[in-house]
Amino acid sequence: IGFDMNFSLEITMKTDLSILPKVKNVYITMLPGNDYKEVANKARELVQFGFNPIPHFPARSIKSFSQLKDYVSTCKDFGVKQALVIGGSSEPIGDYHCSLQLLETGLFEDFKVGIAGHPEGSPDISDSELQKAMKEKKPYADYIVTQWLLNPEAIKNYISNQSLPVHVGITGPLKLSSLIKFANIVGAKNSINFIKNNATKTLDLLKPSDPNDLITKLKGLTNDFHIYTFGGLKETNKWLEKNNYA
Repeated sequence: IGFDMNFSLEITMKTDLSILPKVKNVYITMLPGNDYKEVANKARELVQFGFNPIPHFPARSIKSFSQLKDYVSTCKDFGVKQALVIGGSSEPIGDYHCSLQLLETGLFEDFKVGIAGHPEGSPDISDSELQKAMKEKKPYADYIVTQWLLNPEAIKNYISNQSLPVHVGITGPLKLSSLIKFANIVGAKNSINFIKNNATKTLDLLKPSDPNDLITKLKGLTNDFHIYTFGGLKETNKWLEKNNYA
């Protein structure tokens, strides 16, 4: 595509680090039930492998201020310089119910901080509440990472309304039928309609989507793309290499 782009990647605790592509920035998902100490250890491994790890800090999965402080300081000791501070999807297990509460502790002041963006809304929160939350979080944040989506118009509108840099969430090359399944989980309604309207035949649903379609349409608006691999790390690797991105 011939313009400078920065890709980041999202992994889980189970991801085998030896097959990661040559992208610098690697986010570590902390799923409900994951132990924050294990997430911090995964970050340490990534530092040792030469990556820039970005652990998730999901508010609703953190019990208390002392646990948050321990998580932050452990990560810092391991060489972590960046964090993604999010609400998370589960019910609160402790004192926090939203990411703003974590940001307000002041514990993230030495980090480069990302917050989550939802260009197509969220199944958990109303659009007006989302806008209010974004406004309150912006003073603490350096950039926004969006939920993944396929509809270029939705993301264009979103980027033009933000004052922070936007890293656009995309999926690795994945069958459209699988994408629809994942889109249903995250509530990406516009993207589901976009897939259905653009898949002319059932056959199209079995072909892998090519993220380049979206990347090309966003040229000039952002050069930062965050890849959700959904288990398709090998396919994502191939795609990055084929396009000389990695």
